[in-house]
Amino acid sequence: MLWIKALHIIFVASWFAGLFYLPRLFVNHAMVNDAATIAQFKLMERKLYKFMTPLGVLALVFGTWLWLGYGYTGVWLHIKLALVGVLVAYHLYCGHLVQVFARDENRRSHVFYRWFNELPVLILFVVVFLVVLKPEFA
Repeated sequence: MLWIKALHIIFVASWFAGLFYLPRLFVNHAMVNDAATIAQFKLMERKLYKFMTPLGVLALVFGTWLWLGYGYTGVWLHIKLALVGVLVAYHLYCGHLVQVFARDENRRSHVFYRWFNELPVLILFVVVFLVVLKPEFA
């Protein structure tokens, strides 16, 4: 089971790299006006999203395998799974935003995307503490 845990960690770290970087691309994309730079951001966003999606799927597959293999239970796990659900929704919303930018329909400022970029960071902190500490809730 340790190799499954190692693969889960690798794919989670890789997926999070995309979850951190794609919204940063949105920040920069929302700040530019020239056509060549906009076209470059569109290409980068599309390629990154297509690359990070299988990484997220593999993180979920190996995480599910660990969950079933170890039989983890507890309130901490329910909180973690809910946060993973939020991350999946965040990922899918990023895909929606890639399409919005591709159609030149973005109406949000770079400030919105700066705040949007912080959500996966906060979730990562909570999930790591939950997994490592496995706190008991009364």
